[in-house]
Amino acid sequence: MLNDYDKIIIGIDPGTNVMGYGILGVKGKTPSVIALGVIKLSRFDDHYMRLHRIFERVLGLVEQYLPDEMAIEAPFFGKNVQSMLKLGRAQGVAVAAALHRDIPIHEYAPLKIKMSITGNGAASKEQVAEMLRRILHIPQERMPEFLDATDALAAALCHYYESSKPLAPKGCKSWKEFIAKHPDKVK
Repeated sequence: MLNDYDKIIIGIDPGTNVMGYGILGVKGKTPSVIALGVIKLSRFDDHYMRLHRIFERVLGLVEQYLPDEMAIEAPFFGKNVQSMLKLGRAQGVAVAAALHRDIPIHEYAPLKIKMSITGNGAASKEQVAEMLRRILHIPQERMPEFLDATDALAAALCHYYESSKPLAPKGCKSWKEFIAKHPDKVK
């Protein structure tokens, strides 16, 4: 089944209580959901045990789904420095698990992810989930309870969109600039 895909992208929404993951398969130019879910960490009182569990589970997902790339949501700057530190550690451990298996990492700001999925950088988690459901044709009954899973899937889909964009020719910042400089190459 996994061999049916040209590319597999694992998306991660880091968290210290609930960490979301989404596995996106790409066949040709068509992305589809392979799996999505959450890693619940609240049963561990010790923060370091939570980090250990994140490493184990992310490594397990990498070994199970054999992704070609990882897309991870960058921590956003909040008011609570301790929360930011814990979130950064969770992200770092997830990244380390992927790097342990030589998976390239791509980090996206929450605003960028929301913009790529909904067209609105200020979209709510619910709006992101609904757009994913429509774009990827996910049946309502398959939608997860925790929006951390859809946030992770959104990171993976954002990476698919970003990595699928054509690159402008060398020496030009856009195709429009290329055409202006090289009208003879356009038919």
